Amino acid sequence: MVKISPSLLAADFTQLGRELKKIESGGAQWLHLDVMDGVFVPNISFGLPVIQSLRPVTGLTFDVHLMIQDPLPYVQAFAKAGADYLTFHLESACDPRETIRKIHEAGMKAGISIKPATPVEQLLPFLPELQLVLVMSVEPGFGGQKFMPESLQKIRSIRAAAPDVHISVDGGINAETGTLCREAGADVLVAGSFVFGAEDPQKAIALLKGEEDGA
Repeated sequence: MVKISPSLLAADFTQLGRELKKIESGGAQWLHLDVMDGVFVPNISFGLPVIQSLRPVTGLTFDVHLMIQDPLPYVQAFAKAGADYLTFHLESACDPRETIRKIHEAGMKAGISIKPATPVEQLLPFLPELQLVLVMSVEPGFGGQKFMPESLQKIRSIRAAAPDVHISVDGGINAETGTLCREAGADVLVAGSFVFGAEDPQKAIALLKGEEDGA
């Protein structure tokens, strides 16, 4: 079953508790939390205090995406803040195997994300140790970009190599691109404005799941 992971960056930050209740009641199962350091990507978002403050007010699975230069020193802190899945970038400065091991030791599920220019082949050696792969279908760092269709072949290749891993896609996801991603083998869709900006978030989430009538 496809899981919808709305991106917190698109929420109204003055009403976060209400925003989370809205998407949870609308059928979202996960919450995507983008942590940016202004170094690995040219933007800064939020960090540990926001995640920690939200953890007690929702039952959503926390899908934390670290767009930071060196994630390894922060693994334990994100576990304490309430992350369920912790995803770091293959292109970051840390040792991937050591980071995966630390994530598991901290009681979280491990994910690796790849940028659009990174070949899938670089990811393949780590797949047996992962619970999630995040395919970036835009350049990471800013919302509102257009979906890159070449991401679909990456999804197909990862699904063929790892039938049981969660494949998440982030960037330019809407009803149309979400369908393409599901057909390619993705089972987690990250969507920002399509969900949080929707007049009817429940309908938007249903459309992303492939419930064509949006009911």
